Amino acid sequence: MLQIGILLIRHYKLLSLAAITDVLDTVNKIYHKNDQPAPFTITLVHTPEMEHLSNAFPAYASQPITADGRFNLVLVPSFTTDDIRDAIAANGAYLPWLQQQYKRGAEIASFCTGAFLLGASGLLDGKIATTHVDACREFSAAFPTVNLLPDKTVTHDSGIYTSGGATSTFHLLLHLLELHCGVEIAVRTAKIFAIDMGRDKQSYFSTFQPTRNHHDDLVASAQQRIEASYQEVGTIEEMIKDIPSSRRNIVRRFKQVTGVTPIEYLQFTRIEAAKKLLEQTGQQMAEVIYNSGYNDPKAFRKVFRKTVGMTPSEYREKFNAARS
Repeated sequence: MLQIGILLIRHYKLLSLAAITDVLDTVNKIYHKNDQPAPFTITLVHTPEMEHLSNAFPAYASQPITADGRFNLVLVPSFTTDDIRDAIAANGAYLPWLQQQYKRGAEIASFCTGAFLLGASGLLDGKIATTHVDACREFSAAFPTVNLLPDKTVTHDSGIYTSGGATSTFHLLLHLLELHCGVEIAVRTAKIFAIDMGRDKQSYFSTFQPTRNHHDDLVASAQQRIEASYQEVGTIEEMIKDIPSSRRNIVRRFKQVTGVTPIEYLQFTRIEAAKKLLEQTGQQMAEVIYNSGYNDPKAFRKVFRKTVGMTPSEYREKFNAARS
C-alpha cells in the first residue's frame, strides 16, 4: 500500500486539492469493488498552526510535519494566490520537511504553481520541471538552475514530478497511476474523468501577458507603441521612432524589464492577436495573417507553430467558439 502525503499548504487551491483526492479516492473504490485492498493511504500533512485546516477534511487522516511520518509519495497542490513570493514565505516550514522526505526515499509531485515550493526547496536544481504556462517566466527568473520545459504537461526527473497548469493535474495523476497501479487502472480512471490521455503539451493554452508593473517610462512608451501599431511596424527603428533613447539602450532596458526583446514582444503581440481572430471570428486565413501584421503566410505559420505548438488551422479547430 502506497503511503501518500498531501500538503495542506497556505493559499492552497481547493480545485487542485479536490482533483487530487477525488482521483485517488476513485482508484481506491475501484479496488474495493474488485475485493482488492486499496492501493493508497492518504494523509493530509500540515504545519502545527494549520491543524484547523485538516478539520475541513474529516474523511482523511492528518498529521503535522513535526510527526515522524514517512511517505512513499508526497503531493504538493497548486497555489491560489498570484503573489508566489508571499506564498513561498508563508510555507517556508515545509521546505526542510520536503528535503527530508526526499532523502528518505519519497517521490515528490507538484501540481501547477506548486512547483514554486519545490523550486524553493532546492529539490529541482539541475532537474527538468514544468508549471503553469503563464507562470513560466516568473519561475525561470526565480529558479534559473532548474531546466524548465514550459510546453510540457508532465515532467519526471529522479523521483520528482511536476505538472503544467490546471487540468494538467489530471495528466500527472494518470502518469502516477500508470507507474503505481498499471496501465489498465490509468486508462479506466481517464475514462471516468473524461481525460484525454494523449495531451503532452500545454503551450497552446498560453496567453501573452506582458509585464506592466514596472516604473520605466521609456519601456512603457515602447510597449504602448508596439501594441498600438503591431500591424504596421516591422523593425526596432520603427518601434522606437521619436522615443528619446538609443537603439542599444532601449533594447537593453526593454529586455531587462519585460524579459524579452522588442522584436520578440512584437512577435508575441502579433501571435496573440492572431489567436483571438482564430478564436472569435470566421475570417479567412489570409485575412487573419494580414490583420495580425504578417505579409508572408509561410513565415506566419512557422512562427505560429513554434510559439503556440500547433498550426493556425489546428488552433482554430480546437478553440473557435463558432465551431463548438
